[in-house]
Amino acid sequence: MNAYPVHPDAAVTLSALETLLPVLFRALGGDPALKLKPAGGHGAHAWQDEATLYLPESIALFASAELNRRLYLWLAALSAEPVDETLDWLNRNRAAAAACLARQPGLAAEYRSLVEAFLALRPEPDSLPDEQRLAELAVREALAHPERAQPASANVADLAPVSLWLHPNPPRPQAKPDAGANKQSGSAAPTETPDNGPRAKQGDKQQAGEEKKVSLTDFKFEAKPRWEDYLSDHRDNQGGGEGGQGDEEKGPRATGAIDGDDAPPATSGMTYGFAWHTENDDTPLGPGIKLPEWDCRKNVLIQDYCLLKPMLPAGASRQPLPDRLKSLARHIQRQFQALTPERSRKSGEFNGPDIDLDRVIRFFVERHSGHAIGEPGLYQAWPQKERSLACLLLADLSLSTENRLPSGHKIIDVIRDSLALFAEALTASGDRFGLYGFSSIQRDEVRFLVLKDFSERYDDETRGRVLALRPGYYTRMGAAIRQASAVIAEQTAERRLLLIVSDGKPSDLDHYDGRYAVEDTRESVREARALGVTPFCVTVDQEASAYLPHIFGSNGFVVVQQAETLPQVLTRLYAQMTR
Repeated sequence: MNAYPVHPDAAVTLSALETLLPVLFRALGGDPALKLKPAGGHGAHAWQDEATLYLPESIALFASAELNRRLYLWLAALSAEPVDETLDWLNRNRAAAAACLARQPGLAAEYRSLVEAFLALRPEPDSLPDEQRLAELAVREALAHPERAQPASANVADLAPVSLWLHPNPPRPQAKPDAGANKQSGSAAPTETPDNGPRAKQGDKQQAGEEKKVSLTDFKFEAKPRWEDYLSDHRDNQGGGEGGQGDEEKGPRATGAIDGDDAPPATSGMTYGFAWHTENDDTPLGPGIKLPEWDCRKNVLIQDYCLLKPMLPAGASRQPLPDRLKSLARHIQRQFQALTPERSRKSGEFNGPDIDLDRVIRFFVERHSGHAIGEPGLYQAWPQKERSLACLLLADLSLSTENRLPSGHKIIDVIRDSLALFAEALTASGDRFGLYGFSSIQRDEVRFLVLKDFSERYDDETRGRVLALRPGYYTRMGAAIRQASAVIAEQTAERRLLLIVSDGKPSDLDHYDGRYAVEDTRESVREARALGVTPFCVTVDQEASAYLPHIFGSNGFVVVQQAETLPQVLTRLYAQMTR
């Protein structure tokens, strides 16, 4: 039961403030990598874990909607403050509130109005038993004067909830144990809080019992299921520690189809017990390349942590441009030909397609007068100028590209068309470019598909690789960006542009998810810039504004509102960036 009356007519919902609260939280110093999620019903507390900031799904505590709105703002501001975990709950919140008000004195009046209205809702101390009365007096004093330290009280937990403070004991869902790892190590599986972000694990609906107590209701704007959503059981069972710890104990890496109880259910007629190594798999190009990965929890770059495997896409054969794309390709090629630098005339050449009449006349006049010395260059040349520019396009080929768009097309279809038209455009402009794709299956299987490297012509063979693309697995984006940066950094050009086409947040089967994945990707972008590469992300994920500014910066990405227009947006963006 709720300890306070509920005022539904004055209720304010989290979704009504979904744009304002993340901005406020980050502006006041909150972790920009955290995403915002609802924490429950009217009486819920605010709390956060390593990936998510949880705020009440709705607040109807006060009879005034304005006060309920102010409470949301206060909880977001309080959550942005670091907390001293060595203190008891009362003093932990008191100290955080004092620090928040000291740093943001403009919040003092709002805070005082909330405290005055909130204390009026709490029971009078004299109506409580002696021990609870003392605890209630301590809470009231801490609320009214957060700058004053209070003695710890063992009876605070018996009081009515303090809605102006953070959760006294935030839920910590238990990850599914990894039977294989536990059998070897003899220890319990590590605890891991699930990521309920834009790639929310909708396939976990079958879980009940203890997990149901801490289940979260996604915002409608985050309820965009991905194919890996239906593989959540398998993700959990692949185990591995947090932030690279305990990864040695993860379940055995699959060498065939997943079977038994670990196989995820088939959905829409598709079987998700996929095989990782089959006769129809992509063709490896060598033993692989070891790459580092950033562990934000240890604040260290772990060397040789990932194994990236360059591959050629399976089933590729020489292909012409599909007829449905030819008209659009011709239109784009005409536009990109305008980017080609104009030829400039060079006179006085000893060889060339044209005679330089001015120099020929001058030469005969000088020879007739007896002043000619040798035979000068009498030809004109029109050498082709090239822009000192190289571009590498890196496409996210994760499972989620199997999703269908409102038009009925799959995301992978749009990506194929985008790469094909992009290549036609850059061939027309004469710019040097490379095309690559990636997906991953944990850290030792980062697949890096070579569609066209910088030394190859774009012809029917390389076009066939693009048209043979199919959805891969997961999105270990940091490793892919590091390899792509190394490839383009080798190109001799004044400008090196790395375009990343993505459809969602970085994630993988193991611990590579949430804040860990975001921070590793951010570090890989920083490393790319240090190499003189300009990374830029083009995404069709409508919720990307929640995490891409932290990775690429506010001017380092663009969200394509209609995924079907990706081919046109990509070429238009490139033309604007390289003029």
